[in-house]
Amino acid sequence: MEIDVAIVGEYCQISLAGEMTIYVAENLKNSELFSAFEQCTRVDVDLSMISEMDTAGLQIMVAAKASAQAQGKEVHFINHSSAVLNVLDLCNMASFFGDPMVISPSVN
Repeated sequence: MEIDVAIVGEYCQISLAGEMTIYVAENLKNSELFSAFEQCTRVDVDLSMISEMDTAGLQIMVAAKASAQAQGKEVHFINHSSAVLNVLDLCNMASFFGDPMVISPSVN
């Protein structure tokens, strides 16, 4: 899992790349993803480079949202990869996050 953090004032953009699975969940839980809420009032998490995701990755997303809300901060997940969209769809969790998702039209 690669994590890139850009901070501008009280705004953070975090880009995640690689797998968001049970194998990296503990590392993600202790990463810059959660510490960003201490420095920023708004955090955007770019998920466009997530190659694989399972329910442990979904749990990290839920925990990040809950942590941000508990601190009075905003977290938005943006640019969902197809791997992320598949898990959100499978678990019927898209509306929980409330983030706009751009879904490409299927090509026939």
